[in-house]
Amino acid sequence: MNIKNITKYVALALGVIGLILQVVILRKGDDAIEMDSLAGNFSSVSPMINLAILILIVVVLITLFSSFATLASNAAKLKKAGISIAAFGAVVLLSFLLSEGVETPLKDGDILSASGSRLVETGLRTFYFLAVIAIGAMVFSGVKRLFK
Repeated sequence: MNIKNITKYVALALGVIGLILQVVILRKGDDAIEMDSLAGNFSSVSPMINLAILILIVVVLITLFSSFATLASNAAKLKKAGISIAAFGAVVLLSFLLSEGVETPLKDGDILSASGSRLVETGLRTFYFLAVIAIGAMVFSGVKRLFK
């Protein structure tokens, strides 16, 4: 049995479970669910939320497995992926090294630590660097196409 068949059966089983949970929720009714939630009882909705989380985990695992299997089967793709990951890591490292953290008071009265502030700044700088790189690549591609 290959991965596509396994995926199909898992998707079918999760779909049937979701359908059953949906019918249970619909039969209970909005008013009853709202009254239960006001009392702190989320037992009718919690299984649907847990199923959604399970589906998310299954989809992520299948996607990762499929991606790594494809990469492992082709050395050129594996090398290209490694170079791309290393380049992204270099951008994140450069962003981290250029960032500095300062304790910052928040609106709710808490204080953002210096390390938290540095991580936020790292994320912003990474975004800006990647945006500039993407715009530069598009401009370079356009100019290159003009001269051909």
